[in-house]
Amino acid sequence: MMNRVVLVGRLTKDPDLRYTPNGVAVATFTLAVNRTFTNQQGEREADFVQCVTWRRQAENAANFLKKGSLAGVDGRIQTRNFEGQDGKRVYITEVVADNVQFLEPKSSTSDRRGDFGGNQFGGDQGNSNYSHGSNQGQRINQSNNQNFTRSNDDPFSNDGEPIDISDDDLPF
Repeated sequence: MMNRVVLVGRLTKDPDLRYTPNGVAVATFTLAVNRTFTNQQGEREADFVQCVTWRRQAENAANFLKKGSLAGVDGRIQTRNFEGQDGKRVYITEVVADNVQFLEPKSSTSDRRGDFGGNQFGGDQGNSNYSHGSNQGQRINQSNNQNFTRSNDDPFSNDGEPIDISDDDLPF
């Protein structure tokens, strides 16, 4: 059996951090996850997924995430139920997050909906070309490449001519 969920989305409000009577931290939040297709009106819809995380991960989420933050969640789906105040059975389905990734720098603003920033692609923060969601990395990259000519042509179009490359340069 397998129960694994991986989501990337934005928080709809600040995480709600609480503590159990035994002092265990638990944070709940809702993640808005865009669907990959548009509806008939051309609008992109989203799913709103309830997430819960525990202990140190809960405290980190509450301290570093806020409404609009881009986050990645890795966890499992859990369904629970209880009897509501009206006597009816209430069912809740949520993602229990084993791992929450912060996909933007803390200083990033929430109005940058299309700019993912952060480290979701495994970028090296020590690299001088690493961009934190701004065009600073592009400026550095352009200044480092000023001695090179840039062509918008297809680098693989060679008009049928053989490519001059040494076998030692091949990675395999």
